[in-house]
Amino acid sequence: MSGHKHPSTIPIVQIAIDPALSAYRAEINYIWRALLTGMGYGWRESAWGKEPVTVVYTATPAQAPPARIVIQARPERWAAPAKVRLLGARQWQGYDLPLLDGDDRQTQPVVENGSTFVAGDPIFAAFWLLSGYEEDQYPILKHGYRDLSDAPMLEDGLLRRAPVSAIGCWLADLLQQCGLPAGLPRWPYGARLAASCGHDVDYPEVVRWLEPLRILIRQGVGGLGTALDVLRGRRTHWHFRSWMELEERIGARSAFYFVARKGSLLEYATGLPDPFYDVQAPHFRALFRELSAAGWEIGLHASYRAYTDCKLLIAERTRLAAASGQPINGNRHHYWHLDPHRPEQTLLMHEQAGFRYDASLTHNRYLGWRRSSVWPFFPWHRDLRRPIRVLQLPTGWMDDHLFGQRRFNPGDRQALLNELRETVTRQEGLLLVDVHDYVYDDALFPGWAATYRTLWETLATQGGVWFAAPAAIADHWLQRMAHIESVSEGLDHNSL
Repeated sequence: MSGHKHPSTIPIVQIAIDPALSAYRAEINYIWRALLTGMGYGWRESAWGKEPVTVVYTATPAQAPPARIVIQARPERWAAPAKVRLLGARQWQGYDLPLLDGDDRQTQPVVENGSTFVAGDPIFAAFWLLSGYEEDQYPILKHGYRDLSDAPMLEDGLLRRAPVSAIGCWLADLLQQCGLPAGLPRWPYGARLAASCGHDVDYPEVVRWLEPLRILIRQGVGGLGTALDVLRGRRTHWHFRSWMELEERIGARSAFYFVARKGSLLEYATGLPDPFYDVQAPHFRALFRELSAAGWEIGLHASYRAYTDCKLLIAERTRLAAASGQPINGNRHHYWHLDPHRPEQTLLMHEQAGFRYDASLTHNRYLGWRRSSVWPFFPWHRDLRRPIRVLQLPTGWMDDHLFGQRRFNPGDRQALLNELRETVTRQEGLLLVDVHDYVYDDALFPGWAATYRTLWETLATQGGVWFAAPAAIADHWLQRMAHIESVSEGLDHNSL
């Protein structure tokens, strides 16, 4: 990205991986690359036992070659990840890291003869969470949502603490304790974290005879006056300029994700809940010109059934690009609707459709990070045994988490969001949020826009935050990753 120069040198981690783990090398290489890239370190893979290295990853630590850090692998977990279960969390040097069945809650790294020995296999734990095995344990609800009732990830608050990127931070601390310098900064301009919003454009135009009923359902008789205002045309959902002015005040830019497939009330009533607007209508074309000219991003909000057929997804992207006159680089699925049983199949479609990033992996009910990372990452495809080549920007908060889904996220709203902010700040990650286009009016949706505004103003006051649209964040991360890979050797993706 313009305005940001990478340092001339990137610290290199020399790593050796036990040949006894060769059956799982594709998965092991993937997670090491993801962690090291997030940490800002390059890598050089050494042949087993040929020379002293920085890190050894081995099933038999007693037989490991000399290394500053020796991490014990658990081959039985790599062999059967679907059988592993999450028990909760443990504290390792101030980080909340996952505790899997068979782990000792009290185990800490041990320093002996100048080497740090790590048991418990945090590398597998990071892979297991990032690739979605943890969520496979939970029942599937309507729209493909997961029910995390009584799950340790929810009960222990781990969703809001991002244990995968926490493992990366913890490893980076270990490397620096062993004498390595800090890694390449994650964000430009000296920022400690990045922040961005994607507005899902679901109902920008009210159905004047229907919306008053929805208001009365939400607000009861107290909403009668507001319902009448909507019926008379005095209040609308068309608040694009309002969001732009709010974000301009703190120097932020966001994305608006539009649905390119026009639905209908009849379809909605029969179980196909796509919005009712037409992106090719003249007033939408004028809106696209206004948004683009002012620096806001236009992205796709893939329709409810787009996940079933890549041709549908490509057609929707093409239609929105034609209507907006802009390249469509990013996507978020309507209703977060991915393949319920194999979400990686939907994520693979993003690669086939040519997107640069997606932002669809989150839980509809629960605040926090579905794949446990505040760092962007490439999702893993289990059948192909390779990463999917579309960057995933992890979404941490959707507005409805603290309103319509509030019973699943009890507690003070700002305190919960402050916990997310603190997690992202500590792990120097990305805080990406989803605030719908139509919730700006405080009479229609009391407190919704104000909650977002307070969070963004708190971040601006905190300082050290890079506010940017999601596409700019994805471009920066991809360029940073390419720079790290250019100085690295080994850990190849194709080691099957």
